[in-house]
Amino acid sequence: MATLITATIPAEEFALAQTLDGVPEATFDCEKLVETGDDSVMPLLWVRAPNFDALDEVLDADDTTRDVTLLTDLGEERLYRMEWVNQIPVVLRMITNSEATILSAATDGDQWVLRVLYPSREGLSDTVEFCEEQGLSFDVRSVRELEGEPAGRHGLTEGQYEALTAAAERGYFAVPREVELADLAEDLDISHQALSERIRRGIESLVVDTLLVGAVRREEQEKAKAR
Repeated sequence: MATLITATIPAEEFALAQTLDGVPEATFDCEKLVETGDDSVMPLLWVRAPNFDALDEVLDADDTTRDVTLLTDLGEERLYRMEWVNQIPVVLRMITNSEATILSAATDGDQWVLRVLYPSREGLSDTVEFCEEQGLSFDVRSVRELEGEPAGRHGLTEGQYEALTAAAERGYFAVPREVELADLAEDLDISHQALSERIRRGIESLVVDTLLVGAVRREEQEKAKAR
């Protein structure tokens, strides 16, 4: 059974540790990550930093990277391609031994947050055992078994999944809107308020689960500082 997890790895035990130490304000978000076949992986990374000249200098000196290439410059954000060659044994183990797919990887300085899809629960067990043997930190925050209906793939309840798919199919999200919420609620035999809450909470779950890995972590840090 396929298993989806969210896990964290300390920044000092992962790629770009030197870069994050030199430019702690920088944030990295993986667009894509593939294994290259020679004990390295090649990520495409969206990067935000206050000073890209300083960032480029630190990236070139970081011994976990090589062949750093700037692909897109959007001013406040850049897309880089590079190879990670050191401090990535966990990632290589996931990809090669467990045939896992890393769906996302993001960091805001002190740790990386990874969403990983394993074809079976055994793959996750292999990763955990490997990290324990190697003395590596790998903190599994959530585990989701992907079975039955697809609702659970992104943290949705059955009701939220039904509401969102019905809304999309009936044109609720279309511009201009093709169905009103009251009519959709009547078709689903639930109240207007209940449907509104399911759609709102379902959209929030989708956004958090797919887009805000790094942002959620930053929010947690800001709340901790405020306490």
